[in-house]
Amino acid sequence: MSPAAGGPLRLEVPAVSLPVLLAAGSTPSPSPSTSTSTDPTVATLQDAQESATNAAGWVEQNWSTWLSIGLRVLLILVIAGVLRVVVRRAITKLIEHMNHTAQAVDGTALGGLLVNVERRRQRSQAIGSVLRSVASFLIMGTAALMILGTFEINLAPLLASAGVAGVAIGFGARNLVTDFLSGVFMILEDQYGVGDTIDAGVASGEVVEVGLRVTKLRGDNGEIWYVRNGEVKRIGNLSQGWATAGVDVTVRASEDLDRVQSVLNEVAETMSKEEPWNERLWGPIEVLGLDSVLLDSMVVRVSAKTMPGKALSVERELRWRIKRAFDAADIRIVGGPAPAEDEDPAPDPTETVAAPSAHANLASPQVAATAPIPAPSTPK
Repeated sequence: MSPAAGGPLRLEVPAVSLPVLLAAGSTPSPSPSTSTSTDPTVATLQDAQESATNAAGWVEQNWSTWLSIGLRVLLILVIAGVLRVVVRRAITKLIEHMNHTAQAVDGTALGGLLVNVERRRQRSQAIGSVLRSVASFLIMGTAALMILGTFEINLAPLLASAGVAGVAIGFGARNLVTDFLSGVFMILEDQYGVGDTIDAGVASGEVVEVGLRVTKLRGDNGEIWYVRNGEVKRIGNLSQGWATAGVDVTVRASEDLDRVQSVLNEVAETMSKEEPWNERLWGPIEVLGLDSVLLDSMVVRVSAKTMPGKALSVERELRWRIKRAFDAADIRIVGGPAPAEDEDPAPDPTETVAAPSAHANLASPQVAATAPIPAPSTPK
């Protein structure tokens, strides 16, 4: 304490730090004015503010990544959609071009090689449906895998699971898969179509409907056969290309062959000029010659190339005309079993007469055996 001249006395206290006081053992008494109380509302607002700040910072750091992923996904979807539309339209144009080509050839000499309108329509629809479905599946499946890869998803487990599921489904539904694949190849290869008469081994008849799994046939008696495409091992199509009508004419061995051939040629020429046989016959009716020669008969073979499916009607008409022409020319057709006689045979007069008996002869041993035993004679 130092006095000052003409002034008041000043008390100087040296500054002592808080750690020094604590070390000296002095404990400061709490002051009510400096005490703080914890408020839950203030803490909640502070946590929410911190969470919002963190979220905003995280979004600010990752928004570019999100935008990049979104743009990639959008680009994949757009490309897949455009590619799908282009491929489907190209397939549709291809099918329409096939139909126009078939219609252009129709009416020419090759018209019989083609099928009718309904067959072309169903075949084109089936082919177009299969191709469009396959294209859509491949395009959209590839796009889905690319989108999953964009999100950095490991596709190895997914592909492995899909492979195992595909194998299991393939084993469980192998008959269905076989029918489907067989139907696809039958349609693509144009093995048969609506209106064709086919022999499928398990059934035969006219094709009513061709499906990817089942083919519908109508039999000769009107019945409907449902044939699975996977069960067909061979197919005989009687309506494609051309057919052959063959007639065997059996005459007596003593007939003049030149005369028989002349009559057959006349029948063939007349039939080839008349409607509708001139359209059903695709070639001249030919007398091929002797097919076989026997002791009492000989067989002459007559053949003609016809429209597909018209061979049976041509054969029937040809037999009708040949029979009439041979009757007019006094040429007898022989062969086959002899006709049964309808007249009753004359009655046998001996049927009511009994067979002669051995007892009718008095000198027979049977009569002697049945004669009574004579009485013994008495001696004289």
